[in-house]
Amino acid sequence: MILLSALLYSAPVTLSLDLTQPGVKVSPNLYGLMTEEINYSYDGGLYGELVRNRAFRNDPEKPANWTPVGPGSEIALEKTGGVNANLPVSLRVRGAVANEGYWGIPVRPGTAYQLYLWAKSAENGTINASLESPDGTVFAQTRVDGVTSGWKKLSATLTTSSGIAATKEARLVLRTGSQPVSLSLVSLFPPTYKDRPNGLRPDLMQMLVDMRPKFLRFPGGNYLEGNTFKDRFPWKKTLGPLEDRPGHQGTWGYRSTDGMGMMEFLLWCEDMGAKPLLGVFAGYVLNKDYVKAGTELNGFVQDSLDQIEYIIGDPRRTKWGARRAKDGHPKPFPLECVEVGNEDGFDDSGSYEGRFVQFYDAIKKKYPHLKVISTTGGKDSLGVRFPITQRRPDLWDEHYYSEAWDMMASATKYDHYDRKGPKVFVGEWAAHDTIAPWAAGAQAGPTPNMKCTLGDAAFMTGLERNSDVVEMACYAPLLVNANPGGRQWSLNLIGYDALNVFGSPSYYAQKLFSENLGDVTVPLQLAAVPTQTKGNQTLPGIFASATRDTKSKVIYLKIVNALDTPQTVNLDLKGAQILGEGTITVLSGDLKAMNTIAEPKKIAPETSALPTGPLTLKPHSVNVLKLPTGK
Repeated sequence: MILLSALLYSAPVTLSLDLTQPGVKVSPNLYGLMTEEINYSYDGGLYGELVRNRAFRNDPEKPANWTPVGPGSEIALEKTGGVNANLPVSLRVRGAVANEGYWGIPVRPGTAYQLYLWAKSAENGTINASLESPDGTVFAQTRVDGVTSGWKKLSATLTTSSGIAATKEARLVLRTGSQPVSLSLVSLFPPTYKDRPNGLRPDLMQMLVDMRPKFLRFPGGNYLEGNTFKDRFPWKKTLGPLEDRPGHQGTWGYRSTDGMGMMEFLLWCEDMGAKPLLGVFAGYVLNKDYVKAGTELNGFVQDSLDQIEYIIGDPRRTKWGARRAKDGHPKPFPLECVEVGNEDGFDDSGSYEGRFVQFYDAIKKKYPHLKVISTTGGKDSLGVRFPITQRRPDLWDEHYYSEAWDMMASATKYDHYDRKGPKVFVGEWAAHDTIAPWAAGAQAGPTPNMKCTLGDAAFMTGLERNSDVVEMACYAPLLVNANPGGRQWSLNLIGYDALNVFGSPSYYAQKLFSENLGDVTVPLQLAAVPTQTKGNQTLPGIFASATRDTKSKVIYLKIVNALDTPQTVNLDLKGAQILGEGTITVLSGDLKAMNTIAEPKKIAPETSALPTGPLTLKPHSVNVLKLPTGK
């Protein structure tokens, strides 16, 4: 284990790497992603759909996000006579109507946008569709022919010219003329990642792919549970064509289209090269209602088994495996882990153990190879709550949302963790500055500053040093629409608006840690480490971890300087020497500095050749060294 000295010296810090001593195997699944529908992460974020309130169900009383265009135009909700039971509401339009999307519809030069809609009218007719600015500048236009007296799905393509400037100040306008037309499920998609139908936003996907995640935890935390039982994630209703998906009320104040359904989550994993980590609904919801273990819970347990079967079931021998094949993916997905519930430590009734046992036994009986994760029992920031005693989970899920100082203090948390207990899944974690992210809301952020990043990076050094017990870890939340109306949580890893995307300093720190990771740890010691003090608590000012790739013989050394002064470090390698040119990548900046839409790379990594002699660390910096060795 690492020894972090709290002594204050004027002499340089000594960092010793000892390759004569065995390290521990680094978990091959250490770094991944956690996702849920918060901050318009899916609708208005990763999910490619550009039309907001496409099925007219966001407000039961008025056509939210839709406005009449021009004199004499009229629009009204029609609450009956919809396309089907899943699309009961339609919009009656006379004249013209506009949708401004999620804080603007982005248009780019030379781009084709696919428009789909359901329509009917008393007389056959045509709809003129355009992408245009609020002042009437037209970026693209087309005709949608084939409107008849019965509901009919129609499509068209809107293509912008190569000469326009990219802008998010656009809207979709549909002109019906004097003849009233009823519309339903109006959808507009730009090009998507890997050109998948109903797919994902390419620039955001690339940011995620670049992190090299080993897993994706989905469909989310609170989003999995729902505020009430009817609001839980309805995975079976998210399958198939969009007209078969009714959507549901989310947990963060807005409705979900469920365009991001089970198949879309799985394809998201596949396109990132990540394994799915499935969270199954376990009979507890956010208003603290729950189902007791026993007969009442059986239906929920069976639903989770169906869900697992959809992911890995044989397409020829199982009902839900066949349904997956029908949905376009005969090959099973590489599921290894299933998490039962989410943060069930908040269930004050203490019912989780009984519920967990019922799920655990059913899952292990049918799928003995799967790892089953408990959401309680670990020593996380929620405290020790309801440890599981009747069954041994394969992993605990521990969550940490801590002030940056406390996150740095947690860097040694797992140094003395019980190696005989279940493995650890750090399923949510993030450092904050002064105000907790759930309390600050849209008044702070929307992404972490450099102070938070130092706490995050220091904590990650502890995860790496102890990756024999910490099997998986993922930051949360992952995504945020940076518009003030788009966020409910103040600190998130990646920010965006309709047109732009940026990574926070913490995003770059996580990316650096993930892409510079060996397969075994290298034992290390820090000596003569300056300290930092807050109140009566003293912490080291420098944190470190090291791993080695046994094939390439490269050592990846991470050093965090949390101090406001440069620090000189002497590297001492025992049992190996640096052969060839090493590199150092540095992420540093003022504690309050953060990246934004306007300055997306104000704080970003810079890589240079490793200097000879002692190493000087910048103040407030995260440093990643690549050291090629002959052993």
